[in-house]
Amino acid sequence: MTVEQDVNARHAEKMAKKKAARDKILATKTEEKGLLIVHTGKGKGKTTAAMGLAMRCIGQGMKVGIVQFVKGVWATGERDVLAKFPELCEFTAMGEGFTWDTQDRERDVAAAARAWERAKEMMADPSFRMVILDELNIVLRYDYLSLEDVLETLRGKPHDLHVVVTGRNARDDLIEAADLVTEMTQVKHPFRSGVKAQVGVEF
Repeated sequence: MTVEQDVNARHAEKMAKKKAARDKILATKTEEKGLLIVHTGKGKGKTTAAMGLAMRCIGQGMKVGIVQFVKGVWATGERDVLAKFPELCEFTAMGEGFTWDTQDRERDVAAAARAWERAKEMMADPSFRMVILDELNIVLRYDYLSLEDVLETLRGKPHDLHVVVTGRNARDDLIEAADLVTEMTQVKHPFRSGVKAQVGVEF
């Protein structure tokens, strides 16, 4: 046996053991349920990841509802793409921009309340398999919505409905209630080097 053949044989043996161990673990995972997913952290990619989930669901023939709590005034590429699947995606942009843009708390609170009512309607509609609440964490951070009302609604969602919540500074109680939490960590960002938001990357 050559050295290369020996390396390949040991690799095959190692991978066979890994597969057996993996198969044993997978055999214990039998529950199916709708997940509460939270994307948070200071790094870029929270909404991007959620939109990727939306496209994955659409590819599986699953209907998705999206409510944007902040970015409603922006024209984005993902909104234009998802609009091509009206039977599988309902995109509702109800925000009025970041709070430092509107500078009107009363208006922001009213916009958040309208968006939350639409979100609750989607979550109660059995035709939706996933509902994405984009930047909900932002309005919770500023106390534009009742955290207890949000948590109670999320805990009472249909068993097979996936709900995705995005935005920085997720509240601890929401993290505790979630099934899956991912924190995006910023390592490096071009904005700090004077580069403005780029079409196709940020929007």
